Amino acid sequence: MKTKAVRLYGVNDLRLEEFELPAIRDDEILAKIVSDSICMSSHKLAMQGAAHKRIRHDLTKNPVIIGHEFCGVIEQVGAAWAHKFKAGDQFAIQSALNYPDAEGKPTLWAPGYSYEYIGGDATYVIIPKEVMEMDCLLRYKADNFYLGSLAEPVSCVVGAFHAQYHTTNGSYVHDMGIVPGGSLALLAGVGPMGLGAIDYAIHNPRKPGRLVVTDIDQARLDRAAQLLPVEAAKKHGVELCYVNTAGMADPASRLREINGGALFDDVFVFAPVKPVLELGDALLGRDGCLNFFAGPTDTGFSANFNFYNVHYESHHIVGTSGGNTDDMNESLAMMARGELNPVFMVTHVGGLNAVAQTTIDLDKIPGGKKLIYTHKNLELTAIADFAEKGKSNPLFAELARICARHRNLWNREAEEYLLAHGEEI
Repeated sequence: MKTKAVRLYGVNDLRLEEFELPAIRDDEILAKIVSDSICMSSHKLAMQGAAHKRIRHDLTKNPVIIGHEFCGVIEQVGAAWAHKFKAGDQFAIQSALNYPDAEGKPTLWAPGYSYEYIGGDATYVIIPKEVMEMDCLLRYKADNFYLGSLAEPVSCVVGAFHAQYHTTNGSYVHDMGIVPGGSLALLAGVGPMGLGAIDYAIHNPRKPGRLVVTDIDQARLDRAAQLLPVEAAKKHGVELCYVNTAGMADPASRLREINGGALFDDVFVFAPVKPVLELGDALLGRDGCLNFFAGPTDTGFSANFNFYNVHYESHHIVGTSGGNTDDMNESLAMMARGELNPVFMVTHVGGLNAVAQTTIDLDKIPGGKKLIYTHKNLELTAIADFAEKGKSNPLFAELARICARHRNLWNREAEEYLLAHGEEI
């Protein structure tokens, strides 16, 4: 079977190509990709090329398909997996496989980074045995595909919350998770992943009593407050406060004031920016835990950290990259129950033709998640621009009308219309 896919050959060398997939083996599965969400991690992959930690062979000879936040439908199942999967099943994939090598050590292999025949930015892929052996091929039972593509980024948020830990004097046992009913600060926290963290903080069982979210962009803060209102958080027992720290001479003092004069139990940092990370350190209270969520591209990135407080105030720091299968299953279950609705992460929609340039330019394109429909030929377009584009393009005119009925957010009705009427790639 032929597939069309965006493959990485080297630093910022991404090519949309059509090529033949080999016939599947008994331990493989053939699948159709419907949607993929472009992640900043793919941008970093493009920037680093063969130097990226998840690349495992010569890209000039064996280019890899990019994209790891994808959702689709199984087309054909190899005999080894016929007892567990069947054609027609919808699926999502947990891309952090942690597949053991010959010595039993977990590898960094991942769809979207390490494989020639599987990645989210393709029309058809071959799912290798490692995905099934690690229980990372997950059934996705829903009436849409876009939320399936958001399950992976949501799982990163879930994993980060689970990775937080706290201790008790005299004990070395780690109590995992944020402090229930405690104080939580999300710094630079209204980007797409920050919005997911706000949503999860409000709706998961182990929630904070006070949640302070900062940024330096008022428009982004206003959008966050509209999508995740203070009043709605209060109904779930969370006191939510959005704060613009731009121009503040002493943001740490102001944030402590908002927190009743106290320091914070948990702090998340969503930007690889030295002053933001140092602000997070300054906000930690006794036994406080700081999660450095944002992955830097600079291998020498560093910031000052108060090690006096590490010793005497039991400060902790963790860094998480991705979630595990349990985290993704939790994400899918919460979305299925309507407890999480991460659609507000999506601000742009495009087709497979838009992937290469969007991935390279991702850090320069404003907004949140860029959602790709891999069988469509569609320029990347902000949902906010649908109406303007609709003046000359009937497809965008109808998508604008549909989204207007859904608070100008992407939705199942819009997805179904695009899949039915969008130009094929």
